[in-house]
Amino acid sequence: MVSQPSQLQHHYPRFWPLNRIAVNILLDGTLAALAAPLARWLAAPQDGLLHPLWFLAGGGVSLAVSGIPFRIPQQYWRFSGVSDLLGIAGASVASALLFSVGLVWAGFPLPSEAFPVIYAMVLLILLGGSRVSLRVAHRLVARREGRQRVVLIGTANTADLYLMALERNHDMNIRVVGLVGLKQQAGQRIQNVPILGHVQEISLVLERMRKAGSLPKALVVADPAFKGQALSRVLAVAADYGIAVLRTPVMTELTPADQVHLRPIPIEDLLNRPQVSLDHAGMERLIRQRTVMVTGAGGTIGSELVRQIAQLGPACLVLLDHGEFALWQIDVELADCAPDIPRQVVVADVRDEERMDAVMAHFKPDLVFHAAALKHVPIVEANPEEGVLTNVHGTRVVADAAARYGAGAMVVISTDKAVNPSSLMGASKRAAEMYCQALDIQARAAGAGGGMRCITVRFGNVLGSTGSVVPLFQRQLERGGPLTITHPEMRRYFMTVPEAVGLVLQASVRGTSGVGATGTDDLLRHGGIFVLDMGEPVKIVDLARQMVRLAGLKPDEDVAIHFTGLRAGEKLYEELFHGREAPVPTDAPGLFMATPRVVELADVRAAVDQITLHARRGEVGAALQVLCQLVPEFDHNPHGEVRSLAPAGAKSSDAVRNEQIKADGTEQMAP
Repeated sequence: MVSQPSQLQHHYPRFWPLNRIAVNILLDGTLAALAAPLARWLAAPQDGLLHPLWFLAGGGVSLAVSGIPFRIPQQYWRFSGVSDLLGIAGASVASALLFSVGLVWAGFPLPSEAFPVIYAMVLLILLGGSRVSLRVAHRLVARREGRQRVVLIGTANTADLYLMALERNHDMNIRVVGLVGLKQQAGQRIQNVPILGHVQEISLVLERMRKAGSLPKALVVADPAFKGQALSRVLAVAADYGIAVLRTPVMTELTPADQVHLRPIPIEDLLNRPQVSLDHAGMERLIRQRTVMVTGAGGTIGSELVRQIAQLGPACLVLLDHGEFALWQIDVELADCAPDIPRQVVVADVRDEERMDAVMAHFKPDLVFHAAALKHVPIVEANPEEGVLTNVHGTRVVADAAARYGAGAMVVISTDKAVNPSSLMGASKRAAEMYCQALDIQARAAGAGGGMRCITVRFGNVLGSTGSVVPLFQRQLERGGPLTITHPEMRRYFMTVPEAVGLVLQASVRGTSGVGATGTDDLLRHGGIFVLDMGEPVKIVDLARQMVRLAGLKPDEDVAIHFTGLRAGEKLYEELFHGREAPVPTDAPGLFMATPRVVELADVRAAVDQITLHARRGEVGAALQVLCQLVPEFDHNPHGEVRSLAPAGAKSSDAVRNEQIKADGTEQMAP
């Protein structure tokens, strides 16, 4: 049996709101009772301040009644804002009118004609002033506490939002001592916090604060759009002064669990990549109520494809992977985030022809995204048979089975390492590209209903992918360093995983739309390959130093950086286009078109047969010889030799975009 005290203790929190309202009514009523004789004395000083109790009670009762429509009893005094003060003004006017009418109705003359106005003003001052005083007192007490000093970076609007949120968060041990704006607003103040200068003057601002002995503990970026090179400069300057750089959550998306707690700057904020307008309506038309299969569904790209496809309403989502644990992880995640989407989990090896034939025959997918591959360059170099069997033979098995059972399109995920490949991984992916090119050319030449479209999408590294440098650097930082880099001139293209997958879906929509009359469609008919706009390549050593700074440390001082030499199959740079390819802008945002060499389907099929046969027999030399004949630009670098510091004739996607801007704005065609 539960005791009565414990029952009261259990139910007591339910009465807190009622208790607070009762206290508010009592306090406001007391202030209104004091306001009544004060207003009468101001209206008629000769009558004095002493009045009967009913006069005081009348003031309290009139406010209690008049405040209900304006919800005065429900106000939280310490958090009163402009809307609360407007409510107080309305209640004051209504109470003054009600009290005055009551006096006249009871037969008591008004002290003067101005009494209602004077009474409303006194009420407004007492009620509003008490709330403002409490808020100011709370802020002063908070400032006297030992809080960390920070400088806020952002626009006036974001700074104002953060300061208001900070005032409401009792757990934040932070005091904003200055603002650094994104516009020239130095000398002005926001909520009494001075604007110290422009973000481009951050070094001067910090130097002035250092000389004054008032350096902050951290710089806090409040503007979510402040990224890229400008953010990198702030990080570099802050590192010189030993100051951390943190970021607030998006102030318009606060949740009770999140609030305003600061976070480290994510590495993707330094990429400065422009937002690309995606064709979400086209993606939904492509996916909705279709059976979609994703191979390699447990990998970095495959799992993100699954997440984004699940949001587009497929009739069934088939998750296929050879790794049980990775497949289980994405299946559990989908059960939480997209429980209403029918899905099937299939453990299968894309190299197993009989198994893949049975899977395709059972599910008959309308659309196949082929992300399964062996992608780690040194591992493929050490296991060449597995690399060519998975990347070349496996792609052919999936493509042939999908076409055989009526798939409308297959989207193949390729890599920048397929361009002028120096590694077996890159060459095998180029061979897979060539097979899919030949299939697609044949299907498009046959016209509508001529067969499965085969769309190839090529892009560079994705941040945070399995085996990429970012997770490696994070693990090395957790151990205190050193960070290991193969060569100081190593460069790579980077984009985030969600961004890359969004553009893959964009390419899928464009490649299957069949507009037919544009230059992009003409290039597709001749074996064109979609290339994502990757921007400019990033030096890996710069990325490493930025990650050290993001951790609040100094590169080469707190954390060492060691160069280990190129690994087997690696080259210093990656290219998105072959030197003889013409990188062409398409009519879809974020996508370029490459026009690599094509081979007849019969020839590439015969070459893949030979490569597969030799690989299965363990005849690596013979398999590589056929691969070199199929991919003559394959310049194998098995010993990791440094061969060149810059790609000959290669253009970055930024350079292509600049050329497009300079042109007349129409779609360009390859020569």
